[in-house]
Amino acid sequence: MERYTMLEEIGGGGGAYDKVYKAWDTASGEYVALKVISVELGVPSTLTREISAVKEMQHPNIVRLRDVQHMEKHMRLAFEYVDKNFKEYMDSFPDFANNPLSIKGFLHQILRGVAYCHAHEVLHGDLKPHNLMIDCGTSTIKVANFGLARALGVPVNTYKSEVDTPYYRAPEMLLGSPNYLASGDVWSLGCIFAEMVNQEPLFRGESEIDLSHHIFRILGTPDEDHWPVATSSPKPKFRRQPPKDLATFVPNLDPVGVNLLSKMLCTDPSRRIIARDALEHQYFKVDGFLP
Repeated sequence: MERYTMLEEIGGGGGAYDKVYKAWDTASGEYVALKVISVELGVPSTLTREISAVKEMQHPNIVRLRDVQHMEKHMRLAFEYVDKNFKEYMDSFPDFANNPLSIKGFLHQILRGVAYCHAHEVLHGDLKPHNLMIDCGTSTIKVANFGLARALGVPVNTYKSEVDTPYYRAPEMLLGSPNYLASGDVWSLGCIFAEMVNQEPLFRGESEIDLSHHIFRILGTPDEDHWPVATSSPKPKFRRQPPKDLATFVPNLDPVGVNLLSKMLCTDPSRRIIARDALEHQYFKVDGFLP
């Protein structure tokens, strides 16, 4: 008997996955998100990485992989079903930015999920609102889509070519760093934090260079004393610019929140706050917030 009953297509049509369906799992009596991937030309590296990254993870803020099926011409990954991605959720509320306590709660959940990944030596590699899922009934956010995930210390030869949304990419990666570290995930979370507050991305650019210019116009141009990759990079050199007051770019965020954001968006990855420490920041200890 077929375990999964396909109900409707909910995504796919490109990238690593051919199709994503909402399906009914007859074995568990639950809905699942079923990813159906063609393997006629071989198993995609993104698929291998995703299975490796999430198969052992069990955390309330990480989408759980329930089953993997190997077929002759395709593979099927059954994930727990979650209503919608976080980008869709934010866009559905025009006044999303006017609820600072909700923003704080969402950020805390995402940090918990990412801190769990990092504690298990897994780097996500492509954190953005589209790769976060939210259960609208419980307001629970779950980190998803680990197609660019890798174990700590694994090189990132193809990282840049596989990332299709550069707005959340850390400056060291834009400048050609060969190593993707946990700090890269934290930068992405900082970008998501700012986007929740502003309801639009903080950094935009038509290219990696344009995006880098935008970052440095706000945060200042790093120098060799503080960040050697800034001057050893084969990328074009950037005009020296002093940092601006970050608070002016996130006017709806209170000072303690700006302080946390500045630590997450530190251009020097070696000085960027880690996810575990971000969870202990004062931002989560004021205004009656209860995680």
